[in-house]
Amino acid sequence: MTLREKQSLFAQHVARLIDRAFELGFEVTFGETWRSPEQSRLNAQRGMGIARSLHGDRLAIDLNLFRDGKYLTESEDHRPLGEWWEQQHELARWGGAFGDGNHYSFLHEGRK
Repeated sequence: MTLREKQSLFAQHVARLIDRAFELGFEVTFGETWRSPEQSRLNAQRGMGIARSLHGDRLAIDLNLFRDGKYLTESEDHRPLGEWWEQQHELARWGGAFGDGNHYSFLHEGRK
């Protein structure tokens, strides 16, 4: 599968992810959907990510969840959605395993 094909598949699954979030009673806004290589390097230097972020490959998205107008900031808040996400495709990864609960991605070149 080419990177472009994987990006397209990821986008299709993100649409389902957002629909599922609303089905679970969440409201959703976008966090980071794309990150420049420069920002990825800066984040890595600050210990806030990796230099070759999947956001730069357009294979990761951060979602902000709300319930009853309240912004949900804990990784645990994302658990029902994250666990559902990981069951949708063999490439789907949820950041809750490494403390980044609002991060949803597709595995690529060993990166999640």
